[in-house]
Amino acid sequence: MAGPSDEYVETPGAAESSDYQAFLDDYSSHFAHEGELLHGHVLSVSEKEVIVDIGRKTEGLVPAEQFPLTEGVPSVKAGDVIEVMIDRSGVQVEGYILLSYEKAHRRQVFENLERAAAEGTSVLCKVLNKIKGGLAVDIGVIAFLPSSQVEVRPIHNLDGYLGQQFEVRVLKFNRRRGNAVVSRRILLESELMARKTQALANIYEGAEVTGVVKNLTDYGAFIDLGGIDGLLHVSDLSYGNVNHPSAVVQVGQEIRVKVLKFDREKERISLGLKQMRPDPWAEIETHYPPQSRVIGRIVSVTDYGAFVELEPGVEGLIHISEMTWSRRMKHPAKVVKAGDQVEAVVLDVKPRDRRISLGIKQLEADPWTTVADRYSIGSVVEGRVRKLADFGAFIEIEEGIDGLVHVSDMSWTAHIKHPSELVKKGQIVQAVILNIDAPNRRLSLGIKQLQPDAWETFFRTHQIGEIVKGRVSRSASFGVFVELTSGVEGLCHRSEISGEGGKRRNAKASQSEEPALPIGQEFNFKIIKMNEPQRRIGLSLRAITEEDERNRLQDYRRQAAAATSTVGDAVKHHESEDKITGK
Repeated sequence: MAGPSDEYVETPGAAESSDYQAFLDDYSSHFAHEGELLHGHVLSVSEKEVIVDIGRKTEGLVPAEQFPLTEGVPSVKAGDVIEVMIDRSGVQVEGYILLSYEKAHRRQVFENLERAAAEGTSVLCKVLNKIKGGLAVDIGVIAFLPSSQVEVRPIHNLDGYLGQQFEVRVLKFNRRRGNAVVSRRILLESELMARKTQALANIYEGAEVTGVVKNLTDYGAFIDLGGIDGLLHVSDLSYGNVNHPSAVVQVGQEIRVKVLKFDREKERISLGLKQMRPDPWAEIETHYPPQSRVIGRIVSVTDYGAFVELEPGVEGLIHISEMTWSRRMKHPAKVVKAGDQVEAVVLDVKPRDRRISLGIKQLEADPWTTVADRYSIGSVVEGRVRKLADFGAFIEIEEGIDGLVHVSDMSWTAHIKHPSELVKKGQIVQAVILNIDAPNRRLSLGIKQLQPDAWETFFRTHQIGEIVKGRVSRSASFGVFVELTSGVEGLCHRSEISGEGGKRRNAKASQSEEPALPIGQEFNFKIIKMNEPQRRIGLSLRAITEEDERNRLQDYRRQAAAATSTVGDAVKHHESEDKITGK
């Protein structure tokens, strides 16, 4: 008899054949030969035997263990018609003919299996245990189910199938030996193909179909539409931002989706979930006009801001710069966290880009709008050094209000190259407001203005020609610098150093690079130049010496003139006396 083996596209290989032979060796005791089939009426049932009328003079006996037992008694009753076969033909046991219910039942099973193999119909099996290469299953006889025939895809762990019942197809059946090879995969593939054909008939672009989420990847979800899978890309899950498909769908979930693209030849289907709802961005400007207040939920926090879900599929961004008027905040997590419900102000809406800019700080008044009313130029303020730059230091005098102290406004006298020479980050300092530019959000501060300008004071209290005392502070090739008062220096050029000693010192200094005047020593100098805009003072030591010499010469001349005048008066007096006396 021709079996269904010709229909079986994947016959067992060498390994499976070896496994099948081992299976036959292990279960050979379960196989038996057929005999004469009789129909009998059950007369009585006991725990040990069942008495059957087979239409002969002598009644037959079937051992009770050949029947399924119910509470220790065979599950048949008097009057039932059963099929039996004579066992050891002609042999009687205590006056009865020995019958076999097992053999008769097995013969019927064999006929059913032969029919199933020939017609390609399925039979029910129960998995008994796991054996090498597959499973041992009961289909009326012990059959071999190779592991490659259990599922459509290879299965590496068969433990989960123990005790299960399912339909299989008979691939090979040997009536003489009573053994069989079965396949579950053929039925699954056939069922899958039928479902796939039915599903394809209802799939077209624009169709709405129901499917089950099969598995998830980083780029989307695969949906089982009934024998054929479609891809639901992550970008088509929601109108909002979705980092991973698991945020929207779960494996095993039944969902309704729309067919976006369908390539029938390649059987590729692109699906969309968000397309099942109207696009909320279509009229977004109407729903969220600029300057309106909205309430939403924080869905994620990044280094540059926080995303707020306003409604399903619509998210807005609160940039870090829009969270507070202060510039001290380093990370948005210090203000909001995922799951928070927040109120915000709509700053800008870009429907084409699907972007909404939101702000939290706008819920409070901008402190810069009233800064000119609360502060005045020349007033002293106190604040914390927030940031240092090459050109100055930023000082926060209140929440959201920073002022800049330029390096040129840090000291009247010292030459500050970097603000760190005078202040440190986080330090509390005082400063004077120099300028307020509220429209451009700029506030100019000065630290040196807390003290009087030593230069200004000096120029106001001194003039050219005055004699001042100063200490030689440093030397240069062209002269010496003289400290006249704290922070104020004047220059005494080499040409203005007096006398021969100065010339000798000049010559010596030019040869040995020694100072023209001793460093640290005090001298009296004459102011010969004053340039207030450029803060330059010219001094002269020679002018004092020359003036002293001129003064001494003038004194000498005055004294000589006085002496000459005295002698002349005396001569005139004598001449007068001579005239009187007639001498």
